[in-house]
Amino acid sequence: MTSRRWIVAAAAFLAAPVLAGCSVGFDANTTKPYAPVEAAALIDQGAYGKQSVHVPQAFILGPEPGGSIPWRGSVPVYLTMLNNGDSPDTLQSVSAGDAASAKLAAPVQLPVGQLVKAEAATPQITLEGLSKALRGGEALRLDLQFANAGTITLDVPVMPHSREYASYPAVEGAVPAPTPSPKPTEAAEEEAH
Repeated sequence: MTSRRWIVAAAAFLAAPVLAGCSVGFDANTTKPYAPVEAAALIDQGAYGKQSVHVPQAFILGPEPGGSIPWRGSVPVYLTMLNNGDSPDTLQSVSAGDAASAKLAAPVQLPVGQLVKAEAATPQITLEGLSKALRGGEALRLDLQFANAGTITLDVPVMPHSREYASYPAVEGAVPAPTPSPKPTEAAEEEAH
Protein backbone atom coordinates (compact mmCIF):
# COMPACT_ATOMS: atom_id res chain seq x y z
CA MET A 1 0.00 0.00 0.00
CA THR A 2 1.34 3.40 -0.89
CA SER A 3 1.88 6.12 1.68
CA ARG A 4 -0.94 8.16 0.13
CA ARG A 5 -3.40 5.30 0.72
CA TRP A 6 -2.17 4.96 4.33
CA ILE A 7 -2.81 8.67 4.91
CA VAL A 8 -6.34 8.44 3.45
CA ALA A 9 -7.11 5.31 5.51
CA ALA A 10 -5.77 6.89 8.70
CA ALA A 11 -7.74 10.11 8.11
CA ALA A 12 -10.96 8.13 7.55
CA PHE A 13 -10.33 6.08 10.69
CA LEU A 14 -9.74 9.20 12.82
CA ALA A 15 -12.72 11.11 11.34
CA ALA A 16 -15.26 8.29 11.91
CA PRO A 17 -16.02 9.08 15.60
CA VAL A 18 -16.40 12.79 14.85
CA LEU A 19 -18.75 12.18 11.93
CA ALA A 20 -20.75 9.63 13.94
CA GLY A 21 -21.37 12.29 16.60
CA CYS A 22 -22.99 14.56 14.02
CA SER A 23 -25.78 12.08 13.37
CA VAL A 24 -27.25 11.78 16.89
CA GLY A 25 -30.01 14.27 16.15
CA PHE A 26 -32.43 15.78 18.62
CA ASP A 27 -32.45 12.72 20.90
CA ALA A 28 -28.83 13.20 21.95
CA ASN A 29 -27.87 12.78 25.62
CA THR A 30 -27.18 16.51 25.88
CA THR A 31 -30.82 17.38 25.16
CA LYS A 32 -32.07 15.37 28.13
CA PRO A 33 -31.78 16.09 31.88
CA TYR A 34 -28.52 14.88 33.37
CA ALA A 35 -26.69 15.02 36.67
CA PRO A 36 -24.58 18.19 36.81
CA VAL A 37 -22.25 16.60 39.36
CA GLU A 38 -20.60 13.24 39.93
CA ALA A 39 -23.16 12.28 42.56
CA ALA A 40 -26.42 10.57 41.72
CA ALA A 41 -29.43 12.28 40.26
CA LEU A 42 -32.81 10.62 40.22
CA ILE A 43 -34.11 10.79 36.65
CA ASP A 44 -37.41 9.16 35.74
CA GLN A 45 -38.84 9.18 32.21
CA GLY A 46 -36.67 12.08 31.07
CA ALA A 47 -37.32 14.35 34.07
CA TYR A 48 -35.58 14.84 37.39
CA GLY A 49 -37.37 13.09 40.18
CA LYS A 50 -40.26 10.75 40.65
CA GLN A 51 -43.73 11.14 42.13
CA SER A 52 -43.27 14.94 42.39
CA VAL A 53 -40.05 14.75 44.44
CA HIS A 54 -36.85 15.59 42.58
CA VAL A 55 -33.42 14.59 43.90
CA PRO A 56 -30.79 16.47 41.85
CA GLN A 57 -27.96 15.44 44.17
CA ALA A 58 -27.38 12.56 46.56
CA PHE A 59 -24.12 11.16 47.87
CA ILE A 60 -22.61 9.26 50.78
CA LEU A 61 -19.41 10.81 52.08
CA GLY A 62 -16.65 8.23 52.16
CA PRO A 63 -13.01 8.11 53.28
CA GLU A 64 -10.00 10.02 51.99
CA PRO A 65 -8.71 8.54 48.69
CA GLY A 66 -7.00 5.23 49.40
CA GLY A 67 -8.62 4.96 52.83
CA SER A 68 -11.68 3.02 53.98
CA ILE A 69 -14.68 3.12 56.24
CA PRO A 70 -14.45 -0.09 58.27
CA TRP A 71 -17.09 -2.79 58.56
CA ARG A 72 -19.71 -1.76 61.17
CA GLY A 73 -18.70 1.91 60.69
CA SER A 74 -20.97 4.90 59.97
CA VAL A 75 -21.21 7.34 57.07
CA PRO A 76 -23.26 10.50 56.44
CA VAL A 77 -25.72 10.82 53.55
CA TYR A 78 -26.25 14.18 51.85
CA LEU A 79 -29.40 14.84 49.80
CA THR A 80 -30.71 17.81 47.86
CA MET A 81 -34.44 17.55 47.19
CA LEU A 82 -37.15 19.58 45.49
CA ASN A 83 -40.89 19.11 45.94
CA ASN A 84 -42.71 19.86 42.67
CA GLY A 85 -46.06 18.65 43.98
CA ASP A 86 -49.14 20.70 44.84
CA SER A 87 -48.73 20.39 48.60
CA PRO A 88 -45.86 20.20 51.11
CA ASP A 89 -44.25 16.82 51.65
CA THR A 90 -42.00 15.28 54.30
CA LEU A 91 -39.09 12.84 54.15
CA GLN A 92 -40.15 10.51 56.97
CA SER A 93 -37.56 7.73 56.90
CA VAL A 94 -34.63 6.24 55.01
CA SER A 95 -33.63 2.60 54.72
CA ALA A 96 -30.56 0.93 53.22
CA GLY A 97 -31.65 -2.72 53.15
CA ASP A 98 -28.94 -5.10 54.35
CA ALA A 99 -26.15 -2.56 53.70
CA ALA A 100 -26.65 -0.61 56.95
CA SER A 101 -29.13 0.75 59.42
CA ALA A 102 -30.30 4.21 58.31
CA LYS A 103 -30.92 6.91 60.89
CA LEU A 104 -32.88 10.09 60.11
CA ALA A 105 -32.31 12.67 62.86
CA ALA A 106 -35.71 14.31 62.24
CA PRO A 107 -38.28 14.39 59.44
CA VAL A 108 -37.20 16.72 56.62
CA GLN A 109 -39.90 19.18 55.53
CA LEU A 110 -40.21 19.82 51.78
CA PRO A 111 -42.20 22.99 51.04
CA VAL A 112 -43.53 23.27 47.48
CA GLY A 113 -40.98 24.62 45.00
CA GLN A 114 -38.14 25.11 47.52
CA LEU A 115 -34.74 23.38 47.24
CA VAL A 116 -34.02 21.57 50.52
CA LYS A 117 -30.65 20.14 51.56
CA ALA A 118 -30.68 17.34 54.11
CA GLU A 119 -27.36 18.37 55.62
CA ALA A 120 -26.10 20.48 58.44
CA ALA A 121 -23.08 20.70 60.74
CA THR A 122 -24.28 17.30 61.91
CA PRO A 123 -25.71 15.24 59.01
CA GLN A 124 -29.43 14.55 59.21
CA ILE A 125 -29.08 11.12 57.60
CA THR A 126 -26.51 8.56 58.76
CA LEU A 127 -25.91 4.97 57.74
CA GLU A 128 -24.72 3.00 60.78
CA GLY A 129 -23.37 -0.54 61.20
CA LEU A 130 -22.16 -0.96 57.62
CA SER A 131 -22.32 -4.59 56.48
CA LYS A 132 -19.02 -4.18 54.57
CA ALA A 133 -16.12 -1.77 54.42
CA LEU A 134 -16.43 1.14 51.97
CA ARG A 135 -13.54 2.64 50.00
CA GLY A 136 -15.35 5.14 47.76
CA GLY A 137 -16.67 4.55 44.28
CA GLU A 138 -19.35 2.06 45.37
CA ALA A 139 -23.07 2.82 45.40
CA LEU A 140 -25.64 1.84 48.02
CA ARG A 141 -29.35 1.53 47.29
CA LEU A 142 -31.50 3.72 49.54
CA ASP A 143 -35.26 3.84 49.94
CA LEU A 144 -36.58 7.31 50.80
CA GLN A 145 -40.04 7.26 52.38
CA PHE A 146 -42.09 10.45 51.83
CA ALA A 147 -45.46 11.25 53.39
CA ASN A 148 -47.15 12.04 50.05
CA ALA A 149 -44.80 10.84 47.31
CA GLY A 150 -44.38 7.39 48.85
CA THR A 151 -41.16 5.38 48.53
CA ILE A 152 -38.47 6.50 46.11
CA THR A 153 -35.49 4.20 45.54
CA LEU A 154 -32.15 5.38 44.23
CA ASP A 155 -28.54 4.20 44.06
CA VAL A 156 -26.38 6.66 45.97
CA PRO A 157 -22.63 6.78 45.25
CA VAL A 158 -19.95 6.81 47.95
CA MET A 159 -17.80 9.87 47.18
CA PRO A 160 -14.21 10.09 48.49
CA HIS A 161 -13.48 12.91 50.94
CA SER A 162 -11.47 14.95 48.41
CA ARG A 163 -11.78 17.69 45.77
CA GLU A 164 -15.20 19.40 46.05
CA TYR A 165 -16.16 17.06 48.92
CA ALA A 166 -13.10 17.99 51.03
CA SER A 167 -14.99 20.90 52.63
CA TYR A 168 -17.38 18.48 54.37
CA PRO A 169 -16.45 17.23 57.85
CA ALA A 170 -14.32 14.08 57.66
CA VAL A 171 -16.05 10.80 58.47
CA GLU A 172 -15.34 9.70 62.03
CA GLY A 173 -13.62 6.33 62.24
CA ALA A 174 -12.33 6.43 58.66
CA VAL A 175 -9.10 4.52 58.20
CA PRO A 176 -6.52 6.62 56.30
CA ALA A 177 -4.66 5.35 53.27
CA PRO A 178 -1.55 3.37 54.19
CA THR A 179 1.64 5.40 53.97
CA PRO A 180 4.28 3.85 51.77
CA SER A 181 7.38 2.76 53.62
CA PRO A 182 10.56 4.43 52.39
CA LYS A 183 12.82 2.21 50.33
CA PRO A 184 16.50 2.28 51.18
CA THR A 185 18.65 4.01 48.59
CA GLU A 186 21.66 2.34 47.05
CA ALA A 187 23.99 4.60 49.05
CA ALA A 188 22.31 3.62 52.32
CA GLU A 189 22.54 -0.07 51.35
CA GLU A 190 26.27 0.30 50.59
CA GLU A 191 26.86 1.99 53.97
CA ALA A 192 25.13 -0.90 55.68
CA HIS A 193 27.61 -3.40 54.20
